Amino acid sequence: MASIKLLLANDKVEGIRYYETYRKHGGYTAVEKALNTLSPDEVTEEVKKSGLRGRGGAGFPTGMKWSFLAKPEGISRYLVCNADESEPGTFKDRYLMEFIPHLLIEGMIVSSYALGANTSYIYIRGEYAWIVDILEQAIAEAKQNGFLGKNILGKGYDLEMYVQRGAGAYICGEETALIESLEGKRGNPRIKPPFPAVKGLWGCPTVVNNVETLAAVVPIINMSGDEYAKIGIGRSTGSKLISACGNNNKPGIYEIDMTCSVEEFIYSDEYCGGIPNGKKLKACIPGGSSVPILPANLLLKTAKGETRYMNYESLSDGGFESGSMMGSGGFIVLDEDQCIVRHTMTLARFYNHESCGQCSPCREGTGWMYKILKNIENGHGKMSDIDLLWDIQRKIEGNTICPLGDAAAWPVAAAIRHFRDEFEWHVTNPEECLTRNFGLAHYANELTTV
Repeated sequence: MASIKLLLANDKVEGIRYYETYRKHGGYTAVEKALNTLSPDEVTEEVKKSGLRGRGGAGFPTGMKWSFLAKPEGISRYLVCNADESEPGTFKDRYLMEFIPHLLIEGMIVSSYALGANTSYIYIRGEYAWIVDILEQAIAEAKQNGFLGKNILGKGYDLEMYVQRGAGAYICGEETALIESLEGKRGNPRIKPPFPAVKGLWGCPTVVNNVETLAAVVPIINMSGDEYAKIGIGRSTGSKLISACGNNNKPGIYEIDMTCSVEEFIYSDEYCGGIPNGKKLKACIPGGSSVPILPANLLLKTAKGETRYMNYESLSDGGFESGSMMGSGGFIVLDEDQCIVRHTMTLARFYNHESCGQCSPCREGTGWMYKILKNIENGHGKMSDIDLLWDIQRKIEGNTICPLGDAAAWPVAAAIRHFRDEFEWHVTNPEECLTRNFGLAHYANELTTV
């Protein structure tokens, strides 16, 4: 299968980061088409026809989300780009912003026009500091050439765009925490309703979309929603960017047609190129750290024995009992030598550190899970700890204001569900655990008795 190129068609063109080169390769034609030939509602309709789903993780239909935006007379509306790409294993938004910044800006102009927003923001994670300058230069270039500012293309539409740098908090990837941070407050998620589409930034109707989602608006307008919908399969339309990392021969960013099978993606030379050193595939986290891990037998084939494909429906087939999620497209491959308990402990430590602390199940539960996993990994666990972990994650899931609690619980649940024997091995072989972990002595010094 040949790879598809919608977003990355020109990513290797020298100088594509700059306006003149981007323009020579068809840049800003979507803005021209939208403002010259389509009304805002017609742009929204094209996005609906395309079937585009949010590329940040949730996969909610983008056009439908736009249609929820309240439009009270005399009240400002805002578009916010969520560039707080903090999901471990995911780095495709960084690539777009660093190397093709005008693609994002063009998508935001078209999207802002559709929403009737005259001000838009790019909220970028603090660790992407060097990209701020790239984005601000691209915004200045777009403004100098009449695509931002007052009376764009002489059509009476005004738009200003700003970049706001976050402070490196994972929780600010949640849209209401992002809005709180953008307003200058602590990034705590809000209780919903009201949803941002009704009461968002500064109490005004707001749409928050991911970088890849907004960039995808450009090919949708250029080729039409109907044509975009012909790519992919079922409700998984268009192309998807995948961040491939872990134990594969060719880590990197790939743009795929979602009819690509998981096996093809891992083993074909066009994509990951197989597992290094002839190792066997053990497991994979297919959509970023927050989605359930799948063992090799359930990754390549569903529980029904059907081929597993790189799309929303196929990856979730079987629910969490035997499936996972497309998520943000952070594709983390694990070979036969990887320890599932150690990986799960590392994720638990991350989510415990990143919890905002508002909700007691998340605030307390993530800490307990990390401590228990740390003890098991270092040969100090008990068999009862495995059931205790299961009970804790079950009491976190679905009981928090935002999805961070679920994101912390799902990896633990899936690891126990599919790799319980590894947890039991750690309990029954404590000396081997300590010997094997000689290079992780700092963990042993932090052991906590539970």
